[in-house]
Amino acid sequence: MDIKQFRLSNIGRFKTLEVPLAPTAEAGSRVTVFVGNNGAGKTSILRALATSLSWLVARIRSDDGRGSPIPEDVIFKGAASAAIDIAVLDERGQSANPDADESEQLYQWTISKARAGRKAEHATRLGDATRLADDYRTALTLDDQSGLPLVAFYPVERVVLDIPLKIREKHTFLQLDGYDNALNQGVDFRRFFEWFREREDTENESGIPQELMDRLLKTLGQNSDVWKTLQEMTASSRDRQLTAVRTAIANFMPGFSNLRVRRKPRLHMSIDKDGDTFNVLQLSQGEKSLMALVGDIARRLAMMNPGLENPLHGEGVVLIDEVDMHLHPTWQRSIIERLTATFPNCQFVLTTHSPLVISDCKEVLVYSLENGGLTEVPSQYGQDANTVLLDVMDTHIRNARVAEKLNDLMDLIQNRELKKARSILAELENELPATNLELSKAKLLLRKQELRGEKN
Repeated sequence: MDIKQFRLSNIGRFKTLEVPLAPTAEAGSRVTVFVGNNGAGKTSILRALATSLSWLVARIRSDDGRGSPIPEDVIFKGAASAAIDIAVLDERGQSANPDADESEQLYQWTISKARAGRKAEHATRLGDATRLADDYRTALTLDDQSGLPLVAFYPVERVVLDIPLKIREKHTFLQLDGYDNALNQGVDFRRFFEWFREREDTENESGIPQELMDRLLKTLGQNSDVWKTLQEMTASSRDRQLTAVRTAIANFMPGFSNLRVRRKPRLHMSIDKDGDTFNVLQLSQGEKSLMALVGDIARRLAMMNPGLENPLHGEGVVLIDEVDMHLHPTWQRSIIERLTATFPNCQFVLTTHSPLVISDCKEVLVYSLENGGLTEVPSQYGQDANTVLLDVMDTHIRNARVAEKLNDLMDLIQNRELKKARSILAELENELPATNLELSKAKLLLRKQELRGEKN
């Protein structure tokens, strides 16, 4: 399932905005990225998509389910009503017809909202959302191992690792429960912990508990034949859903492994990092952010695709606001590549402020938002971060005042106003590190001009 395109009418700062999403003829990946200044409307787009998709999710749950309405306060200033149109490409309805063309696999619906006391200019039409949801419910009725599409929205407020010491409210973890809080909360780590603990308890009942395995490893050593046999026995009893989560985290975070629940000295979740064991609450904010995000996507896919050998290959649409948030530049560079490699059948719609996110992956569809309008950005693959900052994000690559002084310095040197040039050079030498490359170039050019003057 992919969002083919969407149109916003009087939503946020957008009077009209129509946007195709990847994959397209030019961008073969399933990743679309929106960039723009704060207030440009990036989050408004993701929230609008989440609002529209909530009606599909609600009708998968029940035939008359109701999704989230458009909030009145997001209606464009002065407009009487607003609407979100979406076109979703899904092969499920035509799976029995190998000759079906794309138009037969396209489901389109509209949700609208009028201001109080105003007459609506748009009409809500949910026939196709109901029809697509009915296709999924029919398949699930015929085969309870049939998969469901993940639909999830992760806002910027997504990284709170809430680990309950006591489970006061018992939740169920059935297939449809994979949609719980998926579009209104982001990472539900409390529920993630409860789910993980429940499945790990079941896993340990049919195998050897992890804590015992850790002690046996220290006693027997990893080269022991007995230890190798125990590993094989344990591997055969591993829970498929937990394995999917552990695999996803290991793919994203090299050096991290063996996520598990510990009960001493008190209930907590731990993970191994480069051979040492840490309480997950001891991890850096970036590590916690990435672990929670990836773990939540993997958990939901695993719950919703019980029939897949590898649940990470389930389908879905994932919306992530500020995907670079809290991440080290190294992880920013690889985040898209890791998302698509780990979850190959998911479509991703992302926002970012980082030039590194959009310059290290091929065939990503990038849009720049400004003044209520949208521009498609040419591929930035292989570009350096400074070029992306200047060309795409319209941002100085260094402090604006320093940049102005450096430009003035170079102009003075070229014009052979060497006395003034030396004065500005002295100011910059007091402010900047001695290793500053532009400063070194200016010194060299100034010295060349001085030598020419001496010859003359």
